[in-house]
Amino acid sequence: MCGIAGFVGSGSHDDLQRMNAALSHRGPDGEGYWHSDERGDAGTPVHLAHKRLAIIDIEGGAQPMWTADGRLGVTYNGEVYNHAELRAELEQLGHTFTSDHCDTEVLLHGYRQWGAELPQHLNGMWAFAIYDRDAGTLFLCRDRFGQKPLYYAKQGDTFAFGSELHAVTAHTGVATNMDALSLRKYFAYGFIPAPRTLYERVSKLPAGHSLTLRVDDLSYEVTRWWDYVLEPFDSVPADAERVWGEQLRELLGAAVRRRLMSDVPLGVFLSGGIDSSAVTAYAAGHVDSGKLRTFAIGFDDAQFDESTFAERIAKQFGTDHTTDRLSLTEARGLMREVVGRLDEPMGDSSLMPTYLLCRAARKHVTVTLGGDGGDELFAGYAPFKALRYAKWYDALTPRPVHAAIRTLAGLMPVGHGYMATDFKIKRTLRGLSHPARMWNPVWLGPLDPRELGECFDGPVDVEDVYSEAIELWDTCPQDNLVDRTTRFYVKLYLQDGILTKVDRASMLNSLEVRSPFLDRDLVDFVRRIPAAYRFRGGVTKHLLKSALAEVLPRDVLHRSKQGFAMPIGRWFKDGELSVDAARLAPGQRAGFVRGMIDDHRAGRADHRLFLWNQWVLGRWCG
Repeated sequence: MCGIAGFVGSGSHDDLQRMNAALSHRGPDGEGYWHSDERGDAGTPVHLAHKRLAIIDIEGGAQPMWTADGRLGVTYNGEVYNHAELRAELEQLGHTFTSDHCDTEVLLHGYRQWGAELPQHLNGMWAFAIYDRDAGTLFLCRDRFGQKPLYYAKQGDTFAFGSELHAVTAHTGVATNMDALSLRKYFAYGFIPAPRTLYERVSKLPAGHSLTLRVDDLSYEVTRWWDYVLEPFDSVPADAERVWGEQLRELLGAAVRRRLMSDVPLGVFLSGGIDSSAVTAYAAGHVDSGKLRTFAIGFDDAQFDESTFAERIAKQFGTDHTTDRLSLTEARGLMREVVGRLDEPMGDSSLMPTYLLCRAARKHVTVTLGGDGGDELFAGYAPFKALRYAKWYDALTPRPVHAAIRTLAGLMPVGHGYMATDFKIKRTLRGLSHPARMWNPVWLGPLDPRELGECFDGPVDVEDVYSEAIELWDTCPQDNLVDRTTRFYVKLYLQDGILTKVDRASMLNSLEVRSPFLDRDLVDFVRRIPAAYRFRGGVTKHLLKSALAEVLPRDVLHRSKQGFAMPIGRWFKDGELSVDAARLAPGQRAGFVRGMIDDHRAGRADHRLFLWNQWVLGRWCG
């Protein structure tokens, strides 16, 4: 896993060095630079840079890498899990490789063979830039789900790109003016959805997209080469659960096996939940007993500690297990340091335990497998359960009655435990105050539309702020709440929330994390499973649980879901964390922020999500 950077047009080698230096944590094992005047190219200058975390073909994978004839060069971050098969196919087509087993070289020959169709052939995670000197084009590409980040900016006579936002903004030609709409989206979602960033005229390349830049005039075109589309099977077998369950087990096993390739030590994140336990079970089948490393984090507060479940699974499958036990006080003490190193603010407080887990694993391995994607693909989140009641409640409850119920719910005592009952009830009612197409972002987000209007100067256009969620809801081909909600979690929350968090937490520790549930073949199967089999009778992940019944213990499959969490509500109430109401983003109203702080401290309301997002933004801005 690595960091990439570069620019076309105006700029200096000092700009390139600053951009690459901003990515040092992503690649501690080496670096490389290339600029077009090295080879006497006429026309617009092209500069490429790379920071390397060596995983595959340690001796032969230095970048930027070039074809033997010097026509194609690449800087690349990621892993292509089917690179050996592609190499064999390309050799059959007449291509000659110089490396031993480097997946980077497969990209070069693959691009020569297939051009912009190359991504369709890849099974993996990636962000790369391929420069074609003959055609005068730069081809940028990001993987299907956006596991690997890629930012870019076209400002003036400079086009700059990089793995992280602060790599792009390290170029002196890139201005960093805060974008007002993106700031509002940050407080609406808890993340900033692609293609937007917190800066004007700096963008994220969305997942499943490519960008082709003409070097001579810096014109470019962004193309979507893949999309997550729900296309249920036309017919359902009489014994669908058995048939589809067998296919699911086979595909998941193959996905895990592909991700065990590594020339450096490898392990598995093991929380004791369904997804990580399944990955552990299949990985253990391909590693000698006692040789598979698994990792968990344990905390001194039982509400936030699930390490005992992880230890049980580790024992069952004979892994070499490590639980790094920490006090919550120690975790809180690291927050300022970690958040201060982020390239873009993110509102998920599970960043901290994820970072700590990555830090613990990196002491022993360079690569880990995780369970990310399982909840999104298989309808595993609590809001899916709320949908059953939300539909009828919305249809049968008049607005004045709903307002009265919400007022009464507001009188419930505030609890700050993990997913406290009052928190769930108030969140559910809050979402139901709005049209159905806005339920998911309002349930998830730090502020609702009314609060957004009070937080900022000037009017808030709800259609603009929630445009991504509204479009996904309105354009869903399937007229059911489960599929509409699945689209929100897969296409928004997974890309710009979960995977962004995992990438930053892992790469701050120079650790690569792989996600078997996001395997190309597995996803192509899961997206065709009808909603009634992913979520049935109030049971989340119905088919996945059925398929894994012969793999995992029943109590693991059916225990209540517990996410990575921190007691941030309690910390803000007790003053162990505090928001500086004087450190605000442009356009924010100090009175609103102070009111939220005061209400939370007095126990009148639970504003933990807003306060965390505000605290992160303050650390990031200051």
